Amino acid sequence: MLALIPFMPERASTFADSVDGLYFYLIGLTAFFTLLISFTIIFFVIKYRRRSASEVPRPIAGSLKLETLWSVIPFLIAMSIFVWGTSVYFAQYRMPKDALEIYVVGKQWMWKVQHTTGQREINELHIPVGRKIKLIMATEDVIHDFFVPAFRTKADVVPGRYTTLWFEATKPGRYRLFCAEYCGTNHSGMVGWVIVMEPTEFDAWLAGGTESASAAGQKVFQQMGCVSCHGANGEGGKGPPLTNVYGRRVEFESGPPVEAADEEYLRNSIRNPQSQIVKTYKQPLMPAYYPNQLSEEQLLQLIAYIKSLSTPKAPGDAGATSVPQPQGQQTSGASQGTTGENTKDAAQSNPVIKEQRK
Repeated sequence: MLALIPFMPERASTFADSVDGLYFYLIGLTAFFTLLISFTIIFFVIKYRRRSASEVPRPIAGSLKLETLWSVIPFLIAMSIFVWGTSVYFAQYRMPKDALEIYVVGKQWMWKVQHTTGQREINELHIPVGRKIKLIMATEDVIHDFFVPAFRTKADVVPGRYTTLWFEATKPGRYRLFCAEYCGTNHSGMVGWVIVMEPTEFDAWLAGGTESASAAGQKVFQQMGCVSCHGANGEGGKGPPLTNVYGRRVEFESGPPVEAADEEYLRNSIRNPQSQIVKTYKQPLMPAYYPNQLSEEQLLQLIAYIKSLSTPKAPGDAGATSVPQPQGQQTSGASQGTTGENTKDAAQSNPVIKEQRK
């Protein structure tokens, strides 16, 4: 049925039916009232036209029933839109707890994807059918927008914060991925594919991963000298321990507490640590790590490692061990190699660079 409607992508997620239902409901309401008002105007123009120059229309008294009717009916219609739209919104933006987490970094002009098992992709996202997928997204430069029309879902990826998005694909296939926010000269080239696979095929594809996100984060943790202040059980003494910090209530010296530490709290603690000093750690000793010291991709890896300290160890996940022993002072190794990798990634996805190479 949808294939007969121009510009209508197929439905391939659990929310597609509810989003399309609301969309067609709004179109139906708009069409109905447009036609009703248009025909009413034409009818009134003909019926109550002035038949002679001296004709004076009769005065018409107000009607309480009519005024009540045209106030109540629009109110009920508006509330039906509100309730339906709210239910769709909460279904899409309440993150499920049992979802498969995947990290996404947007940059001009590509999507960089890393699975927790280590698989990395550029402008492609492989996922299994019938499983909830949670994307934890950040941007290295300007605002981007992750949009998969077949899934009827999209979200802005804003600098300086994390955006989460979830969906569940209902059938295997290849579905277009777009950036739906103008982000610069090559915005139109920031496209890709979401490849939905059968669970067994996805497991086989996933088995090719080399280094998990948490294992890469553990290396960043060592290179940046984080263990000198954040020991497994607080033995460093200078900063709070990181074991089981994810999902835990955190109280600060000033301001309201965080009921459950999430990715956004961890990111802000690294980028702007002075804004939320943990209670009993009054001395503001931790430096702020800016993008030139720690890229968004490295930051996601570091957060994946911190999260692994609060979750059971997964098979083959080297990052789910205890916090490593001190490795000395902070080094610049975390930022080394980033530029070369990003340049290579950009060359793979940037149509201008491709053309120059030809």
